[in-house]
Amino acid sequence: QVQLVESGGGLVRTGDSLRLSCAASGRSISDYAMAWFRQAAGKEREFVATLNSAGSTFYADSVKGRFTISRDNAKNMVYLQMISLKPDDTGVYYCAADYSGRPSLSARRYDYWGQGTQVTVSS
Repeated sequence: QVQLVESGGGLVRTGDSLRLSCAASGRSISDYAMAWFRQAAGKEREFVATLNSAGSTFYADSVKGRFTISRDNAKNMVYLQMISLKPDDTGVYYCAADYSGRPSLSARRYDYWGQGTQVTVSS
């Protein structure tokens, strides 16, 4: 079992930056594919970014060039650096882990989820 705990969310203004953290426990996530998803109020959960064990990344078009996903296997942590935030980035951000190690844009592929952290971007 893997437990994931997100942190770092908050209320920011348009153009600000935030770094979200995802702390994993229970076992090493070094071989897992990791991802960030987000869910705005009244909308479905959507893919944001993913990172496989080799370091390959993939981003949603809406965040490409603004968000960066990274991992620190020694600390069992995953991060999402967000810059140039927009009101459309508002939502609950979730960290997810896929035991197979194969990154996916589909939330159904991920085995473990955190409880989420709220990001609110004011205009």
